[in-house]
Amino acid sequence: MSQKDRVAVYTDEAPAAIGPYSQALVVDGWVYCSGQIPIVPGDGSVAQGIEDQTRQVLANLQKVLAEAGSDFSEVVKTTVYLSSMSNFIAMNEVYAQFFDSPFPARACIEAAALPKSVLVEIDAIARKREVS
Repeated sequence: MSQKDRVAVYTDEAPAAIGPYSQALVVDGWVYCSGQIPIVPGDGSVAQGIEDQTRQVLANLQKVLAEAGSDFSEVVKTTVYLSSMSNFIAMNEVYAQFFDSPFPARACIEAAALPKSVLVEIDAIARKREVS
């Protein structure tokens, strides 16, 4: 695959990458989103509590998907990283507000540590919307 087959996605409406990676890459009609953490794009603050953090993560992911020409209805797979599985139920309740049935496939794991000591990080794989 050549570099021209990969299109990097960037939006100011989601936190900038804090390392050598793209917010997302589009390859062959697929959108591969990097993990989003609950940084508020405007001021760089971190949302507090698992519910607000999950909501902010998904809002950030929504903006990256939109910039890539996709949305939550096109997501086929997510991975959720939690700093503690004790937050699973609360995260799941917020997560369910962003997706409709049929829900994307998902893995959820507990991570020993997440960037900036946040409680949750989520990445996604989606198709680009069909252009009509």
